Amino acid sequence: MTMKKAPICLSIVAIVVFCTLNVATASTGNYSTTFYNNAWHTGNHIPMAMGSTSNGTLNWNYVTEGILHSSPATPNGIVYVGSQDHNVYALDANTGTKIWSYTTGSIVYSSPTVANGIVYVGSLDHNVYALDANTGKLVWSYTTGSFVDSSPTVANGIVYIGSMDHNVYALSANTGTKIWSYTTGSIVGTSSPAVANGIVYVGSLDHNVYALSANTGTKIWSYTTGNWVLSSPTVPNGRLRREE
Repeated sequence: MTMKKAPICLSIVAIVVFCTLNVATASTGNYSTTFYNNAWHTGNHIPMAMGSTSNGTLNWNYVTEGILHSSPATPNGIVYVGSQDHNVYALDANTGTKIWSYTTGSIVYSSPTVANGIVYVGSLDHNVYALDANTGKLVWSYTTGSFVDSSPTVANGIVYIGSMDHNVYALSANTGTKIWSYTTGSIVGTSSPAVANGIVYVGSLDHNVYALSANTGTKIWSYTTGNWVLSSPTVPNGRLRREE
């Protein structure tokens, strides 16, 4: 199946950054390196004392050639984000200047995660990519059996991510070698795995929420809901939550 780009008249969009984002991404230590900020998916809380403004003044915008569904990661003064134009972008958080871009084989809905100088992200070309955070050069890629819409989570040197081939994957963060995979009953779509206390939590379109051993992929338990589970779980204070 060949994925086609949307017509240019519909797909030219801009990454728009206001003062609130720019202050939050400054080198203060309060920045997001992954989807929902950490492996537990507890979110990011920016203290007002950092000087964020409420007037919405535009700092910069950057135009890509595709719609943006990907959420940016913003460590060390750089904004990493994917686009429907098949690219992953690294932009200067203060100016919006492009530092580098990497072209995958299809649309990037997945939100990048940055850990130990590497950017991890999925693409609808079936691949999970590891890119050098400074240069954008390919470190490794791993090919799954279908689209990768899920956003990766990195914990203890392992990349956890879902694929529309029904599987949840655990890959070596350094080499991309598969450590384990677990097959659910349907597509693992936009649900991004959360990792806490040695357990991986993730949803599937088979209506289930799964808890898997982070080391082996063995199922610990599953809970059946009334419909598809597209949302990403969060584990604050050891209690699993998901959006309805």
